[in-house]
Amino acid sequence: MVAMFGILMSMNFLSGFAFPIENMPAWIQPITYLMPLRYYMTIVRGVILKGDGRLQLYPELLILFGIGALILVASSLRFSKRLE
Repeated sequence: MVAMFGILMSMNFLSGFAFPIENMPAWIQPITYLMPLRYYMTIVRGVILKGDGRLQLYPELLILFGIGALILVASSLRFSKRLE
């Protein structure tokens, strides 16, 4: 429970939801590229605040799809190792 709280809180802080990413220290900014919530927040802001369509949000959608595919492949490989 503590680990989950730590992961979720760090994702919230590093996604740009609570604090702008540009105002974070320079050494933390590259870490935010690993957080899927960063891309999700960009999509939500684009749709709700700017009214962006799929073409403007296509890069973020591709990155989220890639992260999801990577997690799916990694978890299926790990699951098949447990069955053997």
